[in-house]
Amino acid sequence: MNVCILHRNKNVESHGDFSMTTYKSFLLRNSLVAAGLLFLCVSPSLAQQAGQMPPPQVTAIEVKPQAVALSYEYAARISAFRQVDVRARVGGILLKRNFVEGAEVKAGDVLFLIDPASYQAALAQAKAQLQQAQAQLEQAQREEKRNINLFGQNAATQKARDDAISTRQLAEASVAAAQAQVQTAQLNLDYTQVTAPVGGITSLEQVSEGSLIGTTGDSGLLTSITQLDPVYVNFSFSDAEAAEVRRLIDMKKAKGEAPNLGVKISFGDGTTYDHDGVVDFTSSTIDVSTGTLQARAVVDNPTRRLLPGQFVRARVTGVSLDNAITIPEVALMQSPQGQFVYTIDQEGKAHINPVTLGQKIGNNWLVLSGLKAGDKLITEGIIKVRPGAPVQAADATPKDAKKVVQN
Repeated sequence: MNVCILHRNKNVESHGDFSMTTYKSFLLRNSLVAAGLLFLCVSPSLAQQAGQMPPPQVTAIEVKPQAVALSYEYAARISAFRQVDVRARVGGILLKRNFVEGAEVKAGDVLFLIDPASYQAALAQAKAQLQQAQAQLEQAQREEKRNINLFGQNAATQKARDDAISTRQLAEASVAAAQAQVQTAQLNLDYTQVTAPVGGITSLEQVSEGSLIGTTGDSGLLTSITQLDPVYVNFSFSDAEAAEVRRLIDMKKAKGEAPNLGVKISFGDGTTYDHDGVVDFTSSTIDVSTGTLQARAVVDNPTRRLLPGQFVRARVTGVSLDNAITIPEVALMQSPQGQFVYTIDQEGKAHINPVTLGQKIGNNWLVLSGLKAGDKLITEGIIKVRPGAPVQAADATPKDAKKVVQN
């Protein structure tokens, strides 16, 4: 280091006739000169130290491909698993309604009762005709037996025997027809009790008690039943995402795996539904007006929390991408040219890597291009980094590294 010594001016002491003001002015000038000399002596050392400032310290992780579970989120709408119109199969006077509107009923419960009197009479008549036909059959069977015996004794002609056989066959046909009439009359009588075809929630009754109902058009509509457990979740894939999901599923199938697409439901307030669903249908054609592919999932609904027409968020899961590269969100930078990250080369210098991103996975982003396995990615201290400048990198601690790559 250069050393400069400032000597006191002895001329001041030799001139005792100087005024005090002149003396102070003289000291001020000498002080400024001394300060300038001191600055000139020290500044080369400061400049030398400034040129030797250490590289900024950053934290970096090594990019490692791994299997990543992917998900796709869509707006969805709930629809009933099944909605059935309850209609009358026979006409008549509606005598009674046996359920509370809007209540839950089980399959087979009697919902309405139609006046059965006329159908009971028709059943009785059909049974009487059956008895008559059976009696005629028994008589024809006796005649047939007698004529066959007589023909064997050469006491009757062949025509008499054949006529007896034909009479017996006609009597059997009459019995069968009468039995069908009895069965039809019994069905009509049973239909006077209108039962629930499925279990579910009933709607308002369409026809009041005492009304005359028919079996055609709206005259036979009595109520409807909506089955709410399970329910359908309807949503639509974009054509690009549908192709991606199909490709990932085919890759898994090629490896002998059989992935199933699951669905997780969330509501508008951010809460999640406690039952997961399974995709059971995807359309084979794309809607030309929206460019989307219709899909549907089945979800259990034991508490009736999901209602038809309700809007929810559906997150489709069940597919994964092997050898995927993900980066933490804190490592991502934005420039007018696009998104980029900083990496460190073998010489310890920072470089800009433009990246193309896929979907966000937790706190990480899926990188489609721009990084490769083994790259050292700067995750902390990015604000101090300059492109092409050296950096002092410290590896992330195991705890931090785990947090960085966690989805």
